[in-house]
Amino acid sequence: MTVSVRWAQARDYGFIIAGAVLQALAMVLFLVPGRLAAGGVSGAAQIINTYTGWPIGVMIFLGNVPLFVLGWRFLGGRRFMIRTVVAVGLYAGLLDALTRLLPAGLSTDPVLNSLYGGVVGGVGMGLVFRGQGTSGGTDILARLLVMWRGVSLSQSYLFTDALIVLLAGLTFSWDLALYALVALYVSGLAAELVTEGSAVVRTATIISSEPEAVAAAILREMQRGVTMWPGTGMYSGQPRRILFCAVSRAEITQLKTIIHECDPAAFVVIGQAHEALGEGFRPLKS
Repeated sequence: MTVSVRWAQARDYGFIIAGAVLQALAMVLFLVPGRLAAGGVSGAAQIINTYTGWPIGVMIFLGNVPLFVLGWRFLGGRRFMIRTVVAVGLYAGLLDALTRLLPAGLSTDPVLNSLYGGVVGGVGMGLVFRGQGTSGGTDILARLLVMWRGVSLSQSYLFTDALIVLLAGLTFSWDLALYALVALYVSGLAAELVTEGSAVVRTATIISSEPEAVAAAILREMQRGVTMWPGTGMYSGQPRRILFCAVSRAEITQLKTIIHECDPAAFVVIGQAHEALGEGFRPLKS
């Protein structure tokens, strides 16, 4: 393993650790004391905690175990599994530890709790994405819906969180459930900006001397389609093969890492698309 690869891995895990810390702080300081459901497995753990008193962090980790298996099987294998387990395990452990160490909330205002909880948690989620990990739960389910049903990433998050928000309304109050929706929306915006700007879909045009290796790695590790067409370098006059693929905003860092590992000398142009329709994204409809 080269020094550059080791440094890249250290950087990624640094992002994951920082992101997990921020997500835990968002829960402990704003969302849990404000009774604002975080969505996904975290929100479900909050609701169960209200009735049972069981530790939220422990329930988050246990609730993610079956999702770890699905993610390992369909979303990237060993690399995905290790980074996601680290992110979720650290987040869950810190959440329970900080609950005992920090004050029970900084504010009783639901508006402040939803805004600050959403921003801090969203920045944490974005850092985890930049480290090529996920926060488990909703992230895994959303990406599986994208793959299996062609649902857009934003719609996937809406579907996977809708039930939790409904249960939060029944458990806490409908006012707090509405504030929880605000927190989820703000969190998504913050995560998007931290990860890769505001566009949802990214496109990559790749000119490489190892196109087969790059394409095979993208297909294997990201489960994304790749198209190749012939081209000619006008300066050299030599034939070149060009790869094209579309990915979500959360996957662009992983894509660049894969390309670098296969061909450090590749020429890559990353663009943004207003919309992607077809396999792996939203279905093409009339």
